[in-house]
Amino acid sequence: MDERLIEIETKVAYQEHTIAELNDVIYRQQQQIDQLERLCKALTDRVQDMAESATTEKTGHEKPPHY
Repeated sequence: MDERLIEIETKVAYQEHTIAELNDVIYRQQQQIDQLERLCKALTDRVQDMAESATTEKTGHEKPPHY
């Protein structure tokens, strides 16, 4: 009976350790996801700004319709 109890306690301790490691991995992955989302947003904003300025520059150099 004692051996069986020790085996169960050992398995539980191992599982608790594994769960703690997995929680750390999940936390780090969430930090990376948050960072990538911020970067993606910044890049999207930058591309939109570039597209808007390119459109403004393009229309600024065209001759008016009456020419």
